[in-house]
Amino acid sequence: MNYTLLTDFYELTMANGYMKNGMGDKIAYFDMYYRKAPDGGGFAIAAGLEQLINYFENLKFTDEDIEYLRSKGIFDEQFLDYLRNFKFECSVWAIPEGTPVFPNEPLVTVRGPIMQAQFVETMILLTINHQSLIATKSNRIVRAADGRAVMEFGSRRAQGTSGAVEGARAAYIGGVAGTACTLSDKLYGIPALGTMAHSWVQSFDSEYEAFRAYAEVYPNNCTLLVDTYSVLNSGVPNAIRVFDEVLKPRGITSCGIRIDSGDITYLTKKARVMLDNAGYPQAKIVVSNSLDEYIIRDILQQGAKIDSFGVGERLITSKSEPVFGGVYKLAAIEKDGVIEPKIKLSENVAKITTPHFKKVYRLFANDTQMAIADVMTCYDEEIKDDGEYEIFDPEHTWKRKKIRNFTAVPLQVQVFDHGKLVYNSPPLDEIKRYCEEQLDKIWDEVKRFENPHQYYVDLSQKLWAVRYRLLSEHK
Repeated sequence: MNYTLLTDFYELTMANGYMKNGMGDKIAYFDMYYRKAPDGGGFAIAAGLEQLINYFENLKFTDEDIEYLRSKGIFDEQFLDYLRNFKFECSVWAIPEGTPVFPNEPLVTVRGPIMQAQFVETMILLTINHQSLIATKSNRIVRAADGRAVMEFGSRRAQGTSGAVEGARAAYIGGVAGTACTLSDKLYGIPALGTMAHSWVQSFDSEYEAFRAYAEVYPNNCTLLVDTYSVLNSGVPNAIRVFDEVLKPRGITSCGIRIDSGDITYLTKKARVMLDNAGYPQAKIVVSNSLDEYIIRDILQQGAKIDSFGVGERLITSKSEPVFGGVYKLAAIEKDGVIEPKIKLSENVAKITTPHFKKVYRLFANDTQMAIADVMTCYDEEIKDDGEYEIFDPEHTWKRKKIRNFTAVPLQVQVFDHGKLVYNSPPLDEIKRYCEEQLDKIWDEVKRFENPHQYYVDLSQKLWAVRYRLLSEHK
């Protein structure tokens, strides 16, 4: 499907207006960033870049698109001719998928003709906001599971097809082991997982017959749903009987049960004892039923006996906070080849932008390999890590710290150079591994669910001076 017109209408009215005012080729710089981490967390996880690349590479206006726009009666023919021969000419920088990211640092930067750089705003926000939201929520849930596998079960509750398919992709980056979404397996290689629904059990004359039939068909993947009638009175006893009669004679020891309702802590404790006493200590217990990171954390603290989790609606919709809140703001324009920083002011201090074409560095301590802080600099600055460097809080400038023995790593990579793709998206499994590795370099205090330690995103002295100057000029 051609997504070129998946844009806010004002992107087109502004583009037409820029052209009429002789500004269409003016070079502009835009940043996409977020202001506050979801769920009160300390960070987010960048995701969605691969789909954004596909969008940029396939930008074109069809004859049908042109006729539709002409029918609106407000666009000049010169502008429509420009769209008919449209060629993406922007340069794009982005923080790679799977990177832990923090408020106010640019996840995506676009430089190019203002008509084009403005036009792509909607799709950048739609793609990065959605997948970053789900990757972040997924990782919170995976961390709550404390080493136990989490499976994404949310397709049927997702907001639309892309919410299900690309949501599963983002959840995999965040750490889930697999998905119930078959199409996500086909497209992205995310392991598709699943066994049976309650309807399978209800379709047979008895629960025992349903279990036995399933075990006969899938003896090497036999996880039985035991809560259709009564988990402890019939479900687990019938599962044990089938394990004895069908699996044990074949020498198969891999088996399990799933519980989808009731008091999970109580039921899993009792089921574990029943399985162990029957000679199946290796049998896995899988649970589902409207789980999130808080419920998972609580039931594990209560001693629930669980080997893996299936998490659906509260993951795929990020139900507790379903909006990521990323924004796309003008940061600079070029005049006669010189970059002129631009700032947006607001009565709401959080909405004041950081001007200029910027770089983002992450500073790592050489002795611990842990992240110290991120620093945004002007585009022509380099943080040298062979000596001493002073970081400071950009809002409370008296808070300063001199650091030594560190490594400064640029976070953004160039993705497009004047419309030409210059970046190879890594395989999804590599992105997932990279995410896990990078999270290991973030202190646990920053990863707390409640009241996380603030991780600083500082400004270089030069960039801070530019921002302060513009604030003073406009106040």
